[in-house]
Amino acid sequence: MNLQRLAILQAVVQNQFNVSRAAEELRQSQPGLSRQLGILESEVGAPLFERRGKRLVGLSGPGQEVYRVAARMLRDAESLRNVAAGYREADRGSLVIATTHTQARYALPSVIQRFRIAFPQVHLVLHQGSPTDVCEEVIEGKADLAIATEALADYPELAVLPVYEWNRSIIAPLGHPILEVNPLTLREVAKYPIVTYAFAFSGRSQVNAAFIAQGLYPEVVLSAIDADIIKTYVELGLGVGIVASMAYSREADVRLGARDASHLFPTSQTGVALRRGSFLRGYAYGFVELLAPHLTRAAVEEALELSSDAE
Repeated sequence: MNLQRLAILQAVVQNQFNVSRAAEELRQSQPGLSRQLGILESEVGAPLFERRGKRLVGLSGPGQEVYRVAARMLRDAESLRNVAAGYREADRGSLVIATTHTQARYALPSVIQRFRIAFPQVHLVLHQGSPTDVCEEVIEGKADLAIATEALADYPELAVLPVYEWNRSIIAPLGHPILEVNPLTLREVAKYPIVTYAFAFSGRSQVNAAFIAQGLYPEVVLSAIDADIIKTYVELGLGVGIVASMAYSREADVRLGARDASHLFPTSQTGVALRRGSFLRGYAYGFVELLAPHLTRAAVEEALELSSDAE
């Protein structure tokens, strides 16, 4: 099976079945690309696409199975190429990390600083997005690893390892009653408008579940993906905020006060996700260990091996 034809199939699917755009991306002529797809269908012995006239509109049943296998073969081929490069250039190259704003802003700066000292010849690239976005970037080979709290376990293509546990704080402008109430309960928090994370980010689902379990449905007046945005609007008096505790600093957030809320919400766990079957260069293992010292190279390799065996 010709890997180039499989790459054409992948490009067509990733370009929403727009053959012209796929041809442009691959720097091929559209007729030539269409001809290669025809040859691939002949080799498979079944139509790979659903068509509307001459236009491709989706994958057929056989096409979905072929695409799944093709994506894995292309990932494996890339891993083989990376093996040789990894041995030639063990301490130089690039590392692409896909993560959410909270991780990038509050959890990763010290890790990245230490990584740059340890691996000065590695070009580090940071992509920010939703948990779903960062997972898909790793699956598609656009990032080497993903760091997030939500969504990682939803993707069987990923091996997920625990990094650290965290919880939340209630923040409010200085002098706000919520900063003095004792004891601090969800019922007291629910008396005020809430400013917190958008649903897909930073354990928001656990926050919702905690309120609902007590029959409480607070008014969420603003949801954001960015803790700095949440703090800005809390400072303006829009409501009380619920943020990751690491996002609050007494020295930096001088107009805000905070109350520990770890007794109100279940603990969340941030994880690092790696694509099964992928080859990691030595510095990628180094980054993971700087992020979480218990995730040694041996531990990561064992997790990848176990997850591959489970496929």
